Amino acid sequence: MSSSRLYRVAGQIKKEISEIIRDEIKDPRVIPAKTSITEVQVSRDLSHAWVYISIFEENEGERNAILEALQKAAGFIRTEVGKRVRLRHIPEIHIISDHSIEYGSHIDNVLKSIMPEKEN
Repeated sequence: MSSSRLYRVAGQIKKEISEIIRDEIKDPRVIPAKTSITEVQVSRDLSHAWVYISIFEENEGERNAILEALQKAAGFIRTEVGKRVRLRHIPEIHIISDHSIEYGSHIDNVLKSIMPEKEN
């Protein structure tokens, strides 16, 4: 399968899952404003989709609760993706926590503390 088709399918799955999290998931632990899908990767045979989600929550316990709720909703998300995306086989959804945004913020803060402020 061509890699361009894999990118298009991954992009469409990302768009649909974002809408599903925002509009369809009724679990009170999942707050759409505190979650962001950073990337979706699909296997070459489209049997698996790894969804990387950044969770913007200071409390580690609440972050884990949101991640757990999303992982438990993976079957529901897969069903909804199947209704919205025309594929012969709908990929198995794997929700993975992505810490890249908070790591980037940490690096930015470290650099700001090391670099002297420029005076205008």
